[in-house]
Amino acid sequence: MNRRVAGIDLGTNTVRLLVAEANPSTGLTSLWADQVVTRLGEGLAERGALAPSAAERTLDAVRRYRDRARDLGAAEIMLVATAAVRQARDGAAFLRRLAAEPGIVARVVTGEEEARLTLLGAAWGLGPLAGTFALLDVGGGSTEILVTHGGRILAVVSLSLGVVGLAERFFASDPATESELLACRAHVDARLRDEVWDRIRPHAPGALVATAGTPTTLASLDLGLPAYDPTRVQGHHLDAAAIDRLTAWLAALPFAERARLPGLEPARADVIVPGAIVLASALAGLRLPAAVVSDTGLREGILLDAVGWRPRA
Repeated sequence: MNRRVAGIDLGTNTVRLLVAEANPSTGLTSLWADQVVTRLGEGLAERGALAPSAAERTLDAVRRYRDRARDLGAAEIMLVATAAVRQARDGAAFLRRLAAEPGIVARVVTGEEEARLTLLGAAWGLGPLAGTFALLDVGGGSTEILVTHGGRILAVVSLSLGVVGLAERFFASDPATESELLACRAHVDARLRDEVWDRIRPHAPGALVATAGTPTTLASLDLGLPAYDPTRVQGHHLDAAAIDRLTAWLAALPFAERARLPGLEPARADVIVPGAIVLASALAGLRLPAAVVSDTGLREGILLDAVGWRPRA
């Protein structure tokens, strides 16, 4: 039985909406999708709390999306908040403001639950993937890596390593300098080495699926698309050499030029380079030559989970 539902993925950098007909057997039929960068996690690493202006921008976006979902006849509007709300000392207070909005069911998820829902969305969008593979979700405030086989999660790690914090910490120059790139790479490599690989590598994943704004944007640029096209990006194989080439090219561009590139959201121009570094480091750490890019992820997983859809082994 179909249910018309809406899911809002409230991230550290981006708020995403999907309104769809959801079915436990067939999955989703998208009716409307949109996203906006509100940068909820702006300055969070330094302040430890949400900036009032960022919180208001995000609430305004949520209200607009709630109204749009209602206009499209969504019977339920489910909001999932992630790293910024998890990490901020005033995150619980902000969640209460979200939950007080009429018509919205809001919750904050752990990093592990975020990874599970993201896997659900990626598995639906890409179709069955054989063997043991890893999933990487490069987020604004955290990065999730898991290993799965036959629909079962074997290991999952969520670490507070996000593109917003990396951009604020390591990149002050315009364009980026070689020393900034090297410092960011060294930090990312060390975090993955110390917190991830001992738990992920023993399962020997044979492939990596990468989702969220960084890999999808890099895929769009790699394909040379005149505008972002999710149907072209979905399933694109992004190899390590292409990631290195794109990273060097993007880092060398002044910010204003980067922001004008087709297929790259202007508000993502300052975080795409640290995101690419995380993706390259993950591929190198897993000793894999390429990543399979998934345009679908947490936003879809919220709705699929709500109706009980599960991937076939």
